[in-house]
Amino acid sequence: MTCEHVPSTPVAPRRSIELADEEALALLGSVSLGRIVFTRQALPTIRPVNHLLDNGDIVIRTHEGAALTSRTQKAGVPGVVVAYEADSIDPDTHLGWSVVVTGYARPVTDPGELIRYQSLLRPWVDRTMDCAIRIVPDLISGIRLAEAQPSRRV
Repeated sequence: MTCEHVPSTPVAPRRSIELADEEALALLGSVSLGRIVFTRQALPTIRPVNHLLDNGDIVIRTHEGAALTSRTQKAGVPGVVVAYEADSIDPDTHLGWSVVVTGYARPVTDPGELIRYQSLLRPWVDRTMDCAIRIVPDLISGIRLAEAQPSRRV
C-alpha cells in the first residue's frame, strides 16, 4: 500500500510563542472542553471532558465507575498524576493556542463543593455524574500560534 500525496491548503508560516502561567490558565478557563490524560493498565488514556477553572484548579465531573474516579479514590493514594489539555486552534488559519497542565487529580469530597460543582458544571453526556475531580496544577505550559513576522532584509 502506498501513500498518495494529497496537496494541503497552503498555510503561512507560524511562530510559537510561550505563554506565562497566568495567561495560559486564563485561556484554559475561557473554554469548556478539554482532554484529560491518565494511566490505565500502565498505558496512557485520553478522555474528552468539560471543565471549569476554580481558583486556579481544574474541576471535572465524572461518575462512580469511571476509571479515573476509581484510581483517585484508592486508600492511601494522595492523588493521581494527570495531564490536562485544552486548546482553541482555527482549522483554516492554524492560529490559536494550546495549554497543557500537569498535576495531581484528587476527588472532591466536601459535600458543599460537590453541590456547587454540580450546579456550575453540566455534563455533556447523558449519564449521572455524581463525582468531581480537582486537578491542582504543578506544571503549566502554553503556546500561542501566531503568524510569523515577515523577515527583514537589509
